[in-house]
Amino acid sequence: MSTIPHAADKDLHSDAARDFAPVSAAERISSLDFIRGIAVMGILAANIVAFGQPFTAYMYPDGFLVPAGDPGGWQWIAQFVAVDGKMRGLFTLLFGAGLYLFMERTWARGGTRWRQMWRLFILMLFGMIHFYLIWPGDILFYYAVVGFVVVPCLRWGPKAQFWTGLIGYVFGVLFYASFMSLPYLVAETSLGEAEGLSEMREDLVTQKAETIAESAVQSELIRSGDYAGIVQYRVTEQWSEPLTNLILFSLETLPLMLLGVALYRFGFFSGAFDPRKMKMWGWTGLALGAAVHLAIGLVMQAGGFSYYGTLAAFIGWSPLPRLAMVLGIAALLVTYSPGWTGWLAERVRAAGRAAFTNYLGTSIVMLIVFHGWALGLYGELNRPQLYLVTAMTWVLMLAWSKPWLERFRYGPLEWLWRCLTYGRVFPIKR
Repeated sequence: MSTIPHAADKDLHSDAARDFAPVSAAERISSLDFIRGIAVMGILAANIVAFGQPFTAYMYPDGFLVPAGDPGGWQWIAQFVAVDGKMRGLFTLLFGAGLYLFMERTWARGGTRWRQMWRLFILMLFGMIHFYLIWPGDILFYYAVVGFVVVPCLRWGPKAQFWTGLIGYVFGVLFYASFMSLPYLVAETSLGEAEGLSEMREDLVTQKAETIAESAVQSELIRSGDYAGIVQYRVTEQWSEPLTNLILFSLETLPLMLLGVALYRFGFFSGAFDPRKMKMWGWTGLALGAAVHLAIGLVMQAGGFSYYGTLAAFIGWSPLPRLAMVLGIAALLVTYSPGWTGWLAERVRAAGRAAFTNYLGTSIVMLIVFHGWALGLYGELNRPQLYLVTAMTWVLMLAWSKPWLERFRYGPLEWLWRCLTYGRVFPIKR
C-alpha cells in the first residue's frame, strides 16, 4: 500500500489545519473519549431488550416472552425518550469525527485515504463476524460501508460537509416518516377500512404474523443452546439482514457521520465555541427533542403500544427530535465534561478509549448471560430485570477499562484493529 500522499490530500490537510481552534490534541481526544464512553454504555441500555428478549420486543412490548413488568408502559416511554436512538446517534457523530481524526494523523505522516479504506474494510469483517457468530444487532458492518462513502467527502470543506449532512438528514426524516406512517395508518387506524386498502391491511397483518413466527424460531434456537443451529440460521435465513440494515439506516447514518466530521473540524468537540451558547443550545435541543419524544410516547401509550405504531414511532417519527437531542447531548457533554475529573469520569473516559472492545465485549458477555448453552436467561427476564443486567455490565465495563489502559497502550480489539490496519505488530504494553 502506497504511503505517498496525493496532492489533494496534502492540500486538504493544510486547509484543515486552519479550521481548528487553538486547542491541544489531548483536549480534543479527551472530549471525544468521554462522549464515546457515555455512548457505548448507553448503547447497551438501548439494546438490552433485544439481547434478552426477541428482537420484536425492542419496539413492541407484547414481543416479550414473559410479562414485561412495565405497568402502563412508562419504562418503555422513559427508554424511548432518553435512550433509544440517541446513543447510536452520538456514536455515529463520533465515528465521523474519528474518520477525520485518523486522516489528520495519516496526512501528517504522509499517508493517503487508502489507509482509511483498508481500515474500514477490516471493520466490515469485524462486523460480519459480530453478526453471524455473536449477535445480529451489529452496527459495525453498515458503519464501515457508509464510511467508504464518507472518506471521499473528507476532501470537502467543513461547511459543505455540514450542510450536506444536515440536508441529507432532513431528507431522511421525510422519507422515514412517509415510509413508516402508511403501514401504521392502514393496519391500525380506520384508514385501513377504506375501499382499496383492505387488501393492503390484510398483507400487513400477515407480515406481522410472519415476523413474530420467525422471531419465535430464533428464540427457540437461542433457548435450546444449539449454537451451531443459531449460526446456520443466520447464514441461511438472515444472511441479507446486514444489507437490509444498511439500506434502512443509511439515510440517518451517512448524514450524521458528515455532521460529525464537520463539527470536529469546526472545533465543536474541543470546546472552541462559546460555552454559554453551547449550554443554551444544548439544553434547548435536549428539552425540545425530549418533549416531542414524550408526546409520541404518550400517543403510543394511548394506542396500547401497537405493533405498527411502535415501528412508526421508532423509525418514522423520532428522527427529527432525535437529532435535536443528539446534538444537544453532545453540546452539553463537550461543555461540562472538562470539569468532570473525578474517579467516575476518568473511568468513563477509559471506557471510551476502549469503546471498540467494550462494544463487542458487551455482546460476548450478553451471549454468555442469555444463551441456552451458558446461563440460559434468554426470555426469562422482564424489563426491570434486564436493566439490572445493564447496570451490572456497566460496572464491569468501568472496572476493567481503566486498569487495563494504565498497563497497556490500547484496548485488546483496538490493538488488533491497529495491527491489521498497518500490517505489523505494535507494542501493546506501556
